[in-house]
Amino acid sequence: MSIRKDAVAGQFYPANKEEIEKMLTHYNEIIDESIKDKSVLDLKPRAIIVPHAGYVYSAFTANIAFRLLKNSHAKRVVVIGPSHRVYINGTSVAEYDSYETPMGNLPIDKKFADELIKRFNLHFQPDAHSEHSTEVQMPFVKNYLPDASVVELVYGNEDPNNLAKVIDYLLEDEDTVVVISTDLSHYYDIEKAKQLDTICLDAVANLNPTELHQGCEACGIIGVEAMLIAAAQNNLKPTLLDYRTSADASRDKSQVVGYMSAAFTK
Repeated sequence: MSIRKDAVAGQFYPANKEEIEKMLTHYNEIIDESIKDKSVLDLKPRAIIVPHAGYVYSAFTANIAFRLLKNSHAKRVVVIGPSHRVYINGTSVAEYDSYETPMGNLPIDKKFADELIKRFNLHFQPDAHSEHSTEVQMPFVKNYLPDASVVELVYGNEDPNNLAKVIDYLLEDEDTVVVISTDLSHYYDIEKAKQLDTICLDAVANLNPTELHQGCEACGIIGVEAMLIAAAQNNLKPTLLDYRTSADASRDKSQVVGYMSAAFTK
């Protein structure tokens, strides 16, 4: 049996199950104490956008979205993220049997992965799948949807319209949910970062792919644009859940990275 081994456990997130569970419990206590509109917690997303930095910086933002994703009771979670390490022409689909996480392994829906490859002319590039943008999402999936299978898509030089067709197909199945992975601006001072990130946030809130190209510097902008195209076609409503920067954790406002999470619901 082939396993997609974890590549960044102990670096981007704890390699210990108990540490991750303790972290998520703490974040959920904060949400329960501070959230003003409790109806948000009842949303049932068909898709979410989440960040992919080290958990100390971005896991609070991601956790809110995954907590809502639990309400979907999805049987399959397709995680889509940009390649940071290797060049990819198009999109690679992981063709392993299972996905290793500290929370326990997740089954990969290999039959469905094969179907996506054939239907959309995708491929499997093994060296693309030591990718942190997708991997950091998997402990959340295992925690909130422990019985779900997963499919991992990592893209490089890809047309957002092509990826939107894949997402559109995924959304046809009520038991499938989509996770889009992206961080926002990188290494500007906090005022400049917020200025650039607001463009990304507004584009998502307005389902406006064109607005992304007016200054949004998300590393996963291709995936976000594809999601906005597919969301508009499927009459999904976006809800912004959280925005913050690395300065919330580091206190360094001179060079920050931006993080957002959003949910797309019927």
